[in-house]
Amino acid sequence: MNVFRSIIFSAVLAGLITGIVVTGAQMVSTVPLILKAEVFEVAEPAAPADAGHSHAPGTAAHSHDEEAWGPEDGFERNAYTALINVVSWIGFGMLMAGVFVLSRRDITWREGFLWGLGGFAAFILAPTLGLPPELPGMPAGDLVARQVWWIGTVAATAVGLYLIALQRSPLAAVAAIVLIALPHVIGAPQPESHDSAVPHGLHHEFVVAVTLTTLLSWSLLGGLTGLFYRRFSATA
Repeated sequence: MNVFRSIIFSAVLAGLITGIVVTGAQMVSTVPLILKAEVFEVAEPAAPADAGHSHAPGTAAHSHDEEAWGPEDGFERNAYTALINVVSWIGFGMLMAGVFVLSRRDITWREGFLWGLGGFAAFILAPTLGLPPELPGMPAGDLVARQVWWIGTVAATAVGLYLIALQRSPLAAVAAIVLIALPHVIGAPQPESHDSAVPHGLHHEFVVAVTLTTLLSWSLLGGLTGLFYRRFSATA
């Protein structure tokens, strides 16, 4: 029970701080770029005026006039962004604290920082090599295929980093290199065409902003989770 309490407390505190910090970083880095890209996003063509008149009231044909709900720009949108960030980073904090327990290593904030860099490499850097972050209005490959490739890449990279960091044997190193390289040899699902109204420079700037923001987030989460986990474990 003491171990479980240490995981929960350290993950919640680290995730809360990281979520707030990353939200502030996004407000000045990625969000302005997303708003710029939304200008280039192609709007869905409007249906003809009499397109749904052959259907009875209440059928799907009349749903074209209803706009899907979304948060209003400004405070509401930023508040939802902050909430999602905090919840997400608390979840990643629990995952990281659980790994601390399984590793049976003496965890400090420095050790946590290194685990955070590993999380960045597995969850962000490796998938980004095949599937860079996308702006609104950009073409993309099949959603399910991209999700399968992304999950496989994260899992393969995480296992590969584990073998390199903790096994320390030539055979483990070879297996790690094969695992890390395999998803990229297979290749990520790509759209039929990369043509987009979004300027290339804007997309490049967005990829750099996302990479730097997530590097900050994972580093901060790792260091804070290691710090809090050590203190709560010592108290317990």
